[in-house]
Amino acid sequence: METIDKIKEQISENPILLYMKGSPKLPNCGFSSQASQALMGCGEQFAYVDILLNPDIRAELPHYANWPTFPQLWVEGELIGGCDIIIEMFQRGELQPLIQETAAKHKTQEADAAE
Repeated sequence: METIDKIKEQISENPILLYMKGSPKLPNCGFSSQASQALMGCGEQFAYVDILLNPDIRAELPHYANWPTFPQLWVEGELIGGCDIIIEMFQRGELQPLIQETAAKHKTQEADAAE
């Protein structure tokens, strides 16, 4: 599978996805740490991709996203932004409802699909 196809698949399959350095529990940079802390503060599960373990994604995603830095938060297939935007949205109270509504919507869809 081509790297761009892998990125598109990850973004489409994960309603809340953070591309970061390291993991939420063991981030490998301050920006990734701040971004994942803000997301965890929203109280919902989210997927992540450690770009340090995926150098192909680390190289290609900035071109695909037209966003040069990491971390990158994607919600429902849309790039929200990097650390500064994530923190700003969290501090303004805008990130929490976005994440919570997205998670609730996808939980409902999963429950409907299981019936």
